[in-house]
Amino acid sequence: MNRSKKLCVLLGILAAVCGAALIVLQVEEHQEKIRNSDEIILEIPAGSVEALSWEYEGQTLSFHKNGGWHYDEDEHFPVSEEAMSEMLEQFEAFGAAFIIEDVEDFGQYGLDDPVCTISLTADGQTRRILLGDYSKMDSQRYVSIGDGNVYLVKHDPLDEFSAKLSAVIDHDEIPVFGQVTGIQFSGSENYTVTCQEDSPDTYCADDIYFTSKNGKPLPLDTQLVETYLRSVANLGLTDYASYNVTDEELRAYGLDQPDLTITVDYTPEEEGKEGAPETFVLHISRDPEAKTEEDAGSEEDEEYAAYARVGESQIVYQISSDRYEILTDASYDALRHQELLSADSADISQIDVSLEGKRYTFTPKGKGDEISWVYEDEELETADFLDALEALTAEEFTDERPAQKEEVRVTVFLDNERFPEVEITLYRYDGARCLAEVNGESTALVERGSVVNFIEAVRSVVL
Repeated sequence: MNRSKKLCVLLGILAAVCGAALIVLQVEEHQEKIRNSDEIILEIPAGSVEALSWEYEGQTLSFHKNGGWHYDEDEHFPVSEEAMSEMLEQFEAFGAAFIIEDVEDFGQYGLDDPVCTISLTADGQTRRILLGDYSKMDSQRYVSIGDGNVYLVKHDPLDEFSAKLSAVIDHDEIPVFGQVTGIQFSGSENYTVTCQEDSPDTYCADDIYFTSKNGKPLPLDTQLVETYLRSVANLGLTDYASYNVTDEELRAYGLDQPDLTITVDYTPEEEGKEGAPETFVLHISRDPEAKTEEDAGSEEDEEYAAYARVGESQIVYQISSDRYEILTDASYDALRHQELLSADSADISQIDVSLEGKRYTFTPKGKGDEISWVYEDEELETADFLDALEALTAEEFTDERPAQKEEVRVTVFLDNERFPEVEITLYRYDGARCLAEVNGESTALVERGSVVNFIEAVRSVVL
């Protein structure tokens, strides 16, 4: 190769190297256009937004404002104003942590095929916000707002805009009941509960809820009633079956004739003061097909669909079979005192126990937390017999009359003018249970083991 040719080759190589160096310098210069930022890149007042849509995972949801928010596909869909406001409020001061300027390849940030595209129209102008990849290194998402830049944003809009349609429904709310003044059950249970503090119709100071039978007031267990009300309040109406229920659908859900309707009268508490009286109504029903299978004698213990509706709302919710079972377990027997003796031990002035033809008397000594028990002038080290008495509870309520031998009789004397004493008599029933009478009325079947425990506790003292 002659000298001139060699020179040409060298000049070509030099030109290629210079070109490559220039490209590298340009790339490096381009990469250097990344800077930290505390800039607000969008300021769109939520109240100015007239339309909003987003596309995510192949689904597009679109809404427009006309007085309130409406779903474009169905005007009957109840849109939650609160949910829409929460989605839009981030754009009132939408801030970036990093800015990448003069972007040439949006694909490297996942913005050529966005994860989510948000379109919002405010004051006649529509803005498109593209959500790209998530930067694991920075724990932030790449976003484009159409100005040629890419941003790493402080708040990931996908937290809100991955929402399905069910996330923006205006759900019925179950209120905080505050002071409950009454409960009515109709359907599978039919009775009324009233609330009355300091009632003369009970010897248990905690009793405030009462029903009645044949004109006679009957106390309920306050703790059981309030646990039931919490089950209603915590129902969690989120899984809707229909948001615009028809008469045909009501029949399909069994809500044309609900299994149980629960009506709660209450006075809400508002910042330490009582509000105006209000009423909450809840209808619940089991899937009619599940009822048909049960009537046919199906013994399969499987979950089934059940439904709930608040008052005359157009929304019907599906609830679990477990929730249905809890809410329909609302009988008088389910909410009454399960223990045979519901008196506070501080109100007891004497206990007489008749056992095998002998009568034994126990009396309290002291007050408050310092109470001890005395038998035949001897102070007892423990009150196991009292604990065993209070542990006597109903396995099953019954009005069946006793037909077998009396096991033990207990007379409890109270410091109560209206109820000076309570008499509990326990009879043999079968190998596993005893029958209990309270004040001469058959009341419940009691686990035999707990009766034996009480008798043994008494014997340990008197023998």
